[in-house]
Amino acid sequence: MKTRIVILSAFLTPFRSGAEACAEEVPLRLTDQFDFTIITARMRKDLPKEDMLQGKIPVKRVGFGFKFDKWLYPFLAPREAKKYNPNIIHAILETFAGEALMRCKDIMPFARRLLTLQTTNRTFRKKKILQSPHVVTAISMHLAGIANEMREGGVKIIPNGIDYEAIRSACAKYPKVPGRILFVGRLEQMKGVDLLLTAYARANSEFGVRNSELHIVGDGSQRSTLENLARKLGIADRVVFKGYMRSSDVNREYAEAEIFCGLSRSEALGNVFIEAQAAGCGVIHTIVGGIEEIMINAGWGVPYHGNAESVTIVEATKGLSGYLNNKELLARHKEIGIANASKYDWKPIAKRYADIYKSFTLGQS
Repeated sequence: MKTRIVILSAFLTPFRSGAEACAEEVPLRLTDQFDFTIITARMRKDLPKEDMLQGKIPVKRVGFGFKFDKWLYPFLAPREAKKYNPNIIHAILETFAGEALMRCKDIMPFARRLLTLQTTNRTFRKKKILQSPHVVTAISMHLAGIANEMREGGVKIIPNGIDYEAIRSACAKYPKVPGRILFVGRLEQMKGVDLLLTAYARANSEFGVRNSELHIVGDGSQRSTLENLARKLGIADRVVFKGYMRSSDVNREYAEAEIFCGLSRSEALGNVFIEAQAAGCGVIHTIVGGIEEIMINAGWGVPYHGNAESVTIVEATKGLSGYLNNKELLARHKEIGIANASKYDWKPIAKRYADIYKSFTLGQS
């Protein structure tokens, strides 16, 4: 009989971001070894309460189909998890799922508990949440360092991964579009898309990079605000807001882009930067959180300080102009980035989680 594992992830496709990628991609690669069920928040009425992830893994959505479901998740998810009598409960993201895992300790005391840390933005009750799991993993050394100050016992570092082969296949199919710049991510304040738009406008006016186009892939609460900003800056005709896209379509966007620019105000790791490297993009990034750990010698680092965002904009403007006008630098960073990204394929990363699951069943944790 396979070990029963419940994955707690408050968000899942179509609300997928980096953390949710872990909640989906790891179980999908381990279904031959473990019996998974994923419990998530419903969030929309058109999403079924019971579903299947790619026809392989049962998905249970709790809540009433409203955005408020994420706040109910820490209370509803443990009750749902108990129905499956899990051997292991794996919470991914220390916000709503972390709260739910903490409550599972009382409801299912004999289940082994694993928490994967994914964000630098959570401080409320974080220390208490970190006390409940038997094992804690973090997606970056930066995040592990924060956790080690709050918890006794080592934190294992397992980064998020990417579908390296799928991205490289897209690159073989779709050629680069000269001057194409790309952003992929949630349209929220922390992602700094407003900084990107301002830098792109400056690059157009100061450096004459007019034979270019910026594609913004993703959705979020700031979309209308950002669309208005693009119009205000006079670049609306060169900025395309693509909205939410399927992974295959996102891979095409990566393949066709020459430059990826992400000016995050905070970032625990940043899957999109690895994906951009895999696609051979020149990557412009802020020097925050765990991004530095993955951008080794292959990117244009931009300083970020909350009280000096104008400096970030100026440096990002130089980066856009630098890559667009220096094809040799772009080619050099492309080669280094592709090699670096190959280390982050989901298959070996999923195996590292499998080793933790197996250690639970063998009583070695």
